[in-house]
Amino acid sequence: MEVYFSLFFVSFVAASLLPAYSEVMLAGLLLNGYDPVKLFLFATVGNTLGACLNWLLGRYLLRYKQHRFFPFKENSLKGAQHWFQKYGVWTLLMSWAPIGGDALTFIAGVMRVKFSVFILLIAIGKGARYAILLGVLNYI
Repeated sequence: MEVYFSLFFVSFVAASLLPAYSEVMLAGLLLNGYDPVKLFLFATVGNTLGACLNWLLGRYLLRYKQHRFFPFKENSLKGAQHWFQKYGVWTLLMSWAPIGGDALTFIAGVMRVKFSVFILLIAIGKGARYAILLGVLNYI
């Protein structure tokens, strides 16, 4: 069971603003005979909750945007907000993307996207990514 919790943790970290790749661990575990349903559930829940952390950071830490530790510069933050306003909450279905996906979840918090809408779209997007990966790996 601790292997599945390790996948949960790596998936959680991978969804945060820290660099990590849960797909590699998921693939290795699947190829070593672990239960694909459990892998899917632990990876999806971990990755979704990691995105929720980003939403919370965006929602409540915006007041610190002038500080050095803030993860985004003012210009890039404004550009991302403009882009998010232009394309809307449906972009959250792309939060699984390796480039920009984590930033989308942070910006959703900044833009005060309703949490219930946020978590639904995030879970669908991230779950679809893991389901596709598991499906592809089952045919290798």
